Amino acid sequence: MKLHYHPIASQSITRREFLRLGEVGIAVALGFFIPSSKNFSRLLNQYNFRSNIPNSIFKDVNKIEVIPPNQQGRVLDLSITVYDKPTFSGTRVNRYWRDWILPITDITIGTLEDSFNMVWYKVGEEGFVHSGAIQPVFTITNPVITQIPEGGTLAEVTVPFTDARWDPGQDEPVAYRFYYATTYWVMEIVQDADGLSWYGVRDDKWEYMFYVPASHLRLIPANELIPISSNISSQMKRIEVHIPEQVMIAYEYDQPVFMARVASGAVFSNGDYSTPAGRHQTFHKRASRHMARGNLAANGYDLPGVPWNSYITEEGIAFHGTYWHNNFGRPRSHGCINLTPQAAKWVYLWTKPDAPPDQEDIYETTGTNVDIID
Repeated sequence: MKLHYHPIASQSITRREFLRLGEVGIAVALGFFIPSSKNFSRLLNQYNFRSNIPNSIFKDVNKIEVIPPNQQGRVLDLSITVYDKPTFSGTRVNRYWRDWILPITDITIGTLEDSFNMVWYKVGEEGFVHSGAIQPVFTITNPVITQIPEGGTLAEVTVPFTDARWDPGQDEPVAYRFYYATTYWVMEIVQDADGLSWYGVRDDKWEYMFYVPASHLRLIPANELIPISSNISSQMKRIEVHIPEQVMIAYEYDQPVFMARVASGAVFSNGDYSTPAGRHQTFHKRASRHMARGNLAANGYDLPGVPWNSYITEEGIAFHGTYWHNNFGRPRSHGCINLTPQAAKWVYLWTKPDAPPDQEDIYETTGTNVDIID
C-alpha cells in the first residue's frame, strides 16, 4: 500500500482514508477541499521536493470531488477581496471583513502568483477568494448535556464563532471570541435569568471561568479520543517534518501512514523563531491550550482554545491545530508546527504518550520520535 499525497492547503489524509486510497482515491473530509484530478499534475509540478522524501508517496489517483453541504468560510484577515476570477489580478467585485461568514460552493486552482498555495474558494455565485484567509467552517448546534463529569470534560466549538462571556447571559461583557474547531475544558452547566443554558469553561492560562452558549459546544465523547495504532510501540512510530517543503510525514514500521502540509517557525522583525532542527519527542500533550505571548502589536498573540497540542520541546514547541490562518506551506509561526485542527487531532491521537480522555494533559519523559529536517 502506498500513500498518495495531494499537496494543497487545508488538506490532509486520515488513517481511515489512507486504507481506502487504492480503491477510491482521496475523499473530502470535514473542512478539507480537493480539486479535480485535471489539476493534480499542475499542483505537483509547482513543488520542488527534496529527494529524501520517498518518491513512492507521490502518485496521481482518481479523486472524488465533494463540497460538503452547507460548507461555509470564515474571513480570517482584517479584510478579504472577492475577485471575478481565481487570481489576484482579477476584477474586484466585493470585500468582506474579519469574521464574516461566506457560503463556499466550489474550489479551483488559481494562477502561480502565490505558488505555495494556489487554492481558491468560490463564494456562492459572486466570485472567488483566496483560501489562505478563509477558515472552512460549519454552523452546527448541539443538544445540551446536563450532566458534566466531575473534573470536567473536553468540548469543541461547532459554529463559526461564539462569544465567551464573564458571566452567563447575552448582555454580559465578552471576555474572548471562541472560534470553530477550538477546544476547551467544560466544568459546569448553568442557566441564565432567561432560562438559557451556558457551559462554564475554565481557562487553562488565566484560571478564569468563561461562559459559552451550551448549544455552541460539542462535548467530545471518550470513544472519539481513543489512541490510533496504540498497539504499535513508540519505537516503531516516527514523524518527519521537512522544513523546506513544509510537510510532515508519519511512519509506522518505516511505512508512511499520514502526510499533511504545515506552517513552521519563521523569522520575524523581532527575532528568529525557526522550528529547531534535530530529533525531538512528543513527551507532553494538551487537548486544549490558551497560548499567549507578549505585545500583540509586536508579533505577539493571545489565542484561547488552541486544539490538539503535542509538545516536542520544554520551551513549548508543539504540533497544534490552527484557526487563525489557512495558509499552510510557508513558515509563519513562532516556532510551533501549525496544522489544520483535523490533522493536529490525528497527530495528537497517534503519537505517544497516549492521552487519557478524562485528563487535561499528560506528561511523560519519552514519546514518539520527531525529526525536524532543515
